Amino acid sequence: MDMGIKGRKAIVCAASKGLGKGCAMALAEEGVDLVINARTKAELEATAEEIRKKTGVKVTPIAVDVTTDAGRKQVLAACPEPDIIINNAGGPPPGDFRDWDRDAWIKAIDANMLTPIEFIKASVDGMMKRGFGRIVNITSSSVKAPIDILGLSNGARSGLTGFVAGVARVTVRHGVTINGLLPGPFATDRLRGTYRARAAKSGKSYEEEYNAGAKMNPAGRFGTPEEFGAACAFLCSVHASYITGQNLLMDGGQYPGTY
Repeated sequence: MDMGIKGRKAIVCAASKGLGKGCAMALAEEGVDLVINARTKAELEATAEEIRKKTGVKVTPIAVDVTTDAGRKQVLAACPEPDIIINNAGGPPPGDFRDWDRDAWIKAIDANMLTPIEFIKASVDGMMKRGFGRIVNITSSSVKAPIDILGLSNGARSGLTGFVAGVARVTVRHGVTINGLLPGPFATDRLRGTYRARAAKSGKSYEEEYNAGAKMNPAGRFGTPEEFGAACAFLCSVHASYITGQNLLMDGGQYPGTY
């Protein structure tokens, strides 16, 4: 299927690896020029070169922290009129809510709620004026099914989801959609790190822990960044213009609810 977005321009945050990289690659394969962001310069530049070689699109890497005003300004200066924005940031650490002070909450809200909102605020009027825009917020399955030890993430990402629910109904009339893409367990460095930590505590091998975790999922496996990226590219396509304010859960069937 031709997604109809060849020649568009996209900003993809946290794109050096994992799900962000999967989204960047999928958009590039559709002919979208990219500005990609991450904090680690070497990893980001290696990803940019990999995408260029595979797809031939223009890729501009900007190694900054987008949770800061200065970082966001640098990214937007490299792509002042984006057609597509993929908001993405690693989640805050797990823990007991009794141990989190105000600084911990502000850091989580800055990264997982306010930074995406700032990108939306900076770009959505231009998108509406031009008559096309796609904004995808990569959040978490915890928006649908909160995880007790991830309270910082539950709170910040749910706040973003609530904000988008309102504004997405305003922008769609002007050709701009805003949606959430909610990952469950995917085969990323972060997930592998989790299972290495479990193995260290349990005395089992990493392979045993990882394979047991995969088998627990109804799909019998973990998701891949490539299939996550494909779903992201569809939400950014011309075919998804009637989808807005929605939250697409990708978790292999792990969420047990009907709705």
